[in-house]
Amino acid sequence: MHDDAAPPAEEPLARLLRTGPFPDALRAAMDASGLTLDRIRHRLHGLGTPVSTATLSCWRSGRHQPSQTAALAALASLERVLDVPPGALSSLLGPSRPRSRWLRLAADAPGLTALWPEPRRRDVSDAYRSVDSRWISSLRCLNRHMRLEIDAHGREHRVWMRQVVRAEQDGPDRTVLAHLPDTPGSVPSLDLRPPCRRGAVVENPHTGMLVAEVLFSRPLRRGDTAIFEATLTHAEPRPPAREFTFRQQAPAGEYALEVHFHPAALPATCYAFSSSIASGRDARRVLHPTDGCVHVIGSRAGPGVFGIRWE
Repeated sequence: MHDDAAPPAEEPLARLLRTGPFPDALRAAMDASGLTLDRIRHRLHGLGTPVSTATLSCWRSGRHQPSQTAALAALASLERVLDVPPGALSSLLGPSRPRSRWLRLAADAPGLTALWPEPRRRDVSDAYRSVDSRWISSLRCLNRHMRLEIDAHGREHRVWMRQVVRAEQDGPDRTVLAHLPDTPGSVPSLDLRPPCRRGAVVENPHTGMLVAEVLFSRPLRRGDTAIFEATLTHAEPRPPAREFTFRQQAPAGEYALEVHFHPAALPATCYAFSSSIASGRDARRVLHPTDGCVHVIGSRAGPGVFGIRWE
């Protein structure tokens, strides 16, 4: 007698663990486990292979896949946490894309807060922990243009900035804008030109610091570029300003920095300065205002602090 009964249907998770792709199989295994990302993160930490919830989310969505030694070790622990056979997920990994020279340089760059002065470093560090800053090192700044307007009382009134960035890997959907005036005071209002929009924002009313996520219209693929334009305006009076700076974590393309002074607040002396992390050298040169404006232009600058000061 022949048994013509059809074989039992393969469970979706078992099929995905056999055929992939990796993000679909990982997502199904996570769903089957009933564990939240935070619980998975907690258990991985207990196994000595910590992984952030942001990284787990990127693996699950397919934005990234584990490729480095530590990530592959964490993946082995993740298979234990999700109760799937050893190697079931790691066997689905495709070849990793070679890391670009830019990403290697960014990996060796100083930390996000290392360029800020020590008294303010903790404030900046706390603010960065409250926003999604994981894509900063994946975006290369090709062009930065910033302009500060000084009012009749010598105070910072408005800052306009425009940046062109390029994704050096797939996935970036945002960057982070950080503004910390050289003198404590009110927090400025932030306006972004569409299609970019605001994400999470952190404000410190004691220092005037503002740290905000700038969301792109879509996630970028490697090689894609994005332009974002922002204006920061002070509605409340502030103490007089004495400098205008930006801090650069990794090598970048061109930059232009301008300061426009009100006729009643023209400085006696004005100069450009830069402090290079790589060389440890400081540079300074006098600027001569034209029609109440000064500017400095640079290119191919490495990590460091760049700005204009006046007295």
